[in-house]
Amino acid sequence: MDGGLCDFFLSAILDNLTTTIVMVSLMKKLLNQRSDRLFFAGIIIIAANAGGAWSPIGDVTTTMLWIGGQITTMAIMKGVFLASLVNLIAPLAVTSFLLRGRQVEGVTSSASSKTQATDFEKNLMFFMGLGILVAVPAFKTVTHLPPFLGILFGLGLLWLVGDLVHKNKEDDAKEHFTLVHALTKIDMGSIVFFIGILLAVASLEHSHILTSVAKWLDQTVGRQDVIVTIIGLVSAIVDNVPLVAASMGMYSLAEFPSDSFLWEYMAYCAGTGGSILIIGSAAGVAAMGLEKIDFIWYLKKISWLAALGYFAGAAVYVVQFQMSH
Repeated sequence: MDGGLCDFFLSAILDNLTTTIVMVSLMKKLLNQRSDRLFFAGIIIIAANAGGAWSPIGDVTTTMLWIGGQITTMAIMKGVFLASLVNLIAPLAVTSFLLRGRQVEGVTSSASSKTQATDFEKNLMFFMGLGILVAVPAFKTVTHLPPFLGILFGLGLLWLVGDLVHKNKEDDAKEHFTLVHALTKIDMGSIVFFIGILLAVASLEHSHILTSVAKWLDQTVGRQDVIVTIIGLVSAIVDNVPLVAASMGMYSLAEFPSDSFLWEYMAYCAGTGGSILIIGSAAGVAAMGLEKIDFIWYLKKISWLAALGYFAGAAVYVVQFQMSH
């Protein structure tokens, strides 16, 4: 329970993909049995996606909506936080009941890795990195500049501080701590994947295909909440990034202004619906690669828990919105 809540709040700051990588790597050092690690990895995916849905920097989809002007920082945090928390609490409560009394075997021995970084240096870089990420929404509000400029400015500060902290070390010793070394670890494949998706969606938007799809959904389904709920379920199969990008092209800000029901509910559904299948979110794909999680195993053991949380949180958001309006 504590680990899930920690993952939930950390994801809102670091984003769900980074949080999943960090937590799964940490879990591998703490749990000895692979069966335990698989189950906790599933909970990590649910918690990371739930935590990312209520923060403008917590998920690629919410960041896209934030940059596009569909949502604002305080509105999305106030509007979606409770629904996202229920999305996590519901499956956690069920698993706590099902696994009560079960003993978890920890790692008995581990080789101690020697690092040349002091505790002060580690804490400085860690908390400075968190502070920079948290400050990005404030940077956008104050300067009215695009968020990527805030990230690049923060990256420059982090680079400067890192070089100053390790300036007296030998070149071979400090090479591991430089930002240049960190940049070599960037997953270029994922970046190209997202660029390709956005280019494809932009092509569909300019050909007016997305507008036609929106009109067809309105005529066929009618109810806006049902349409967005379906989009969230489909995101478990297709991935949430292209669906949100497509939705931004389907519905205009003139018809649906910032922080309207459509966009906030879209942020929740697309952000958390991807947890239902392991291929539905970047967090799930990352965990699948790190822990070699089988698709069928996840479908049998975790998907129903994720679906329970998804519908519970959706119901909470709809009721909350109706009560506030």
